[in-house]
Amino acid sequence: MHAEYDTQANAISIEIVEAEQAARGDEVHERAIVALAGGRAVEVQVLYPDLGIDEPIRIASERYGLDREALTAAARSALAAPDRRVVVEVGLRH
Repeated sequence: MHAEYDTQANAISIEIVEAEQAARGDEVHERAIVALAGGRAVEVQVLYPDLGIDEPIRIASERYGLDREALTAAARSALAAPDRRVVVEVGLRH
């Protein structure tokens, strides 16, 4: 999973899987968009993360069956290293 916090745009982009090009985006929250390719979620964008990331990520993860904890870890890592791409690997739960 790759994530980046763009301070100019004040947005976090979390790439779940590498995809050619997202076919469309689904605004699941006023500050969250899920990009879709082939009918599956490939990216989550959180706008204005300074207003909080928990609710937009919760809604995106519930709507698309995504790993909420992994998305949160990626978003927090991106915030900790702004304007750089971070790589987060979260293993499966045992």
